Amino acid sequence: MKTSPKKIHIIGSVGSGKTTLAKELSSKLDIPYYKLDNVVWIRNNSGDIRRTEHEYLNSILKSETWIIEGVHNEDWVSDCFNYADLIIFLDTNYSIRTYRIIIRFLKQQLRLEISNYKPTFKIFMKMFKWNRYFEEVGKVSFFNKYSKHNDKILVSNNTNSIKEYFN
Repeated sequence: MKTSPKKIHIIGSVGSGKTTLAKELSSKLDIPYYKLDNVVWIRNNSGDIRRTEHEYLNSILKSETWIIEGVHNEDWVSDCFNYADLIIFLDTNYSIRTYRIIIRFLKQQLRLEISNYKPTFKIFMKMFKWNRYFEEVGKVSFFNKYSKHNDKILVSNNTNSIKEYFN
């Protein structure tokens, strides 16, 4: 019988399903989850303030359990991958991610969905840029940097296979 991982890192592009999966796993496994964007930014009404992500991230990594999700694979997050028991790489189809970006923006504009950032048209357009960048650069970079963790990387193009893994 396999034991459930206690430290999980979920990585994927904008619109890949990271936050939704993190919320579901957090609830199912009773493990707190953290968004890397909120590690980098202190969110408030007068505007986002960039923090020293290392200090806050290190305090999370020292916890016994965590789920961390985000698009980042730069050096400042390398300890997340090193300490994780399981790394989930969401390789959701590019067109599905693009569709989700559009739907998310429309829901935010209609106030049907709350965001951690001000959902401006400028941010909306950047999401397409970030999505393309992840597809062309971020994905390759992740596997080049972190292939040493292949034994704990689970690649999935949909969250159903991840849910099966935990059942």
